[in-house]
Amino acid sequence: MSLRKWLCGWGWGAVLVLAGCSTLNVGTAPHLADDGRWALLPIANYTETPDAGERVDSIAESVLIQRGISGLQRYPLPGDEDSFLTGANTKTLNAALDWAGRAGMRYALSGSVQEWRYKTGVDGEPAVTLTFNLYDLRTGSIIWSATGSRSGWSRTSLGATGQQLIGQLLAPLTAH
Repeated sequence: MSLRKWLCGWGWGAVLVLAGCSTLNVGTAPHLADDGRWALLPIANYTETPDAGERVDSIAESVLIQRGISGLQRYPLPGDEDSFLTGANTKTLNAALDWAGRAGMRYALSGSVQEWRYKTGVDGEPAVTLTFNLYDLRTGSIIWSATGSRSGWSRTSLGATGQQLIGQLLAPLTAH
C-alpha cells in the first residue's frame, strides 16, 4: 500500500468521524433514591424553532422510561402554545418546580434547548444543543447536570440527531 493511498484513506476516515460530531459535558450521576418519584418539567426553548422544547420533552420522557424511571409525570403546560418561546422561562420553571414539590415528587428534570435546526448550506446537517438539570426537590438544589451538542450527517433527520444526543446526555440517570 502506498503512502498516498494510506493518507487518503486516513483522511476520509477523519472526515467521516468529524461529520457526525458531538461535544458532551455530563456530570456523574448521584445515588438516586429507589422510591423517588420523578417530574419532567418543560424544556426551555431558546431556539427559533417552534415547539423544540416540547420535542425534547417527548424524547426525554421515552428515554427515561426506557432507563427504568417509573412513575414519571410531565408538568401540564397551560394552553397549546410553546410558552418558553415567549420568554417566560424563569416564571414557568418556578411554577413547575412548585407543582412538582406539591405533587410529592422527589426529583425533577428540567433543561433547555439552544439549537434545534438544520444548518444552512448545501448539505443542511442537523444540529442540536441541549442542557439538562436534575433537581432534588427535598433540598431544592441541582444535583446533576449535563450539556451537549451534536451535528449529524447531511441525510440524518433532526429527530434522530436529537434522540442520539438526549440518550447520551441522560445515560447516567438510571433507576437503581
